[in-house]
Amino acid sequence: MDFEKIEKKLGFHFNNSELLKQAFTHRSYLNENRKSGVEHNERLEFLGDAVLELVTTEYLYKLYPNKNEGDLTALRSALVNTVSISDVAHSLGFNEFLLLSRGEAKDTGRARQYILANTFESVVGAMFLDLGYEAAQTFINANLIPTLGNIIEKGTWMDAKSKLQEIVQDKVGVTPRYETVREAGPDHDKTFTIAVFFGEDKKAEGSGKSKQEAEQEAAKKIMLENKWS
Repeated sequence: MDFEKIEKKLGFHFNNSELLKQAFTHRSYLNENRKSGVEHNERLEFLGDAVLELVTTEYLYKLYPNKNEGDLTALRSALVNTVSISDVAHSLGFNEFLLLSRGEAKDTGRARQYILANTFESVVGAMFLDLGYEAAQTFINANLIPTLGNIIEKGTWMDAKSKLQEIVQDKVGVTPRYETVREAGPDHDKTFTIAVFFGEDKKAEGSGKSKQEAEQEAAKKIMLENKWS
């Protein structure tokens, strides 16, 4: 593994290169390389996830002093979701350094997206341990925070229900109303079906394991059917 090349892309020199190698080591790699002497990156991912959340929360809190908790949470979720951080990891060339099993190495679809996102979090965790909070914060601010502008512009930080309400109030002049129409299954494993109405006109139904999930599904259906985004 070319640590100098990785460090150049990250913009930091690590004191402990083994920690950096661990950040790029997927669990599957160890199945085929049991004597490699390196750990997989899941513990670093756990740590990095917490650091990432703290850095982005602090940034958004200071940037938007007048936004409420709900909006700040939605913005943070859009900023640190799998798609966002995997895109940044891809742009930094993380694919070139991943240590994967032969099977995982062939997969370039959704599974790779998750691996890249997890690796990004692992790198943040490794930075925090080796270089401290400020280094991790600088890395996140330089590479992830700049994607916020695009998120704001496209409105992807708003969930489907919020976006639908905004559009419908503007186009139709009513507020969508949600009503539970069915509940199925035992108490510990219920499925809810919820309908969304514009006035008295039922527009769609959605199902999910929670009422919130069902509401989001119903809202998404209307958004797709009307090609609203």
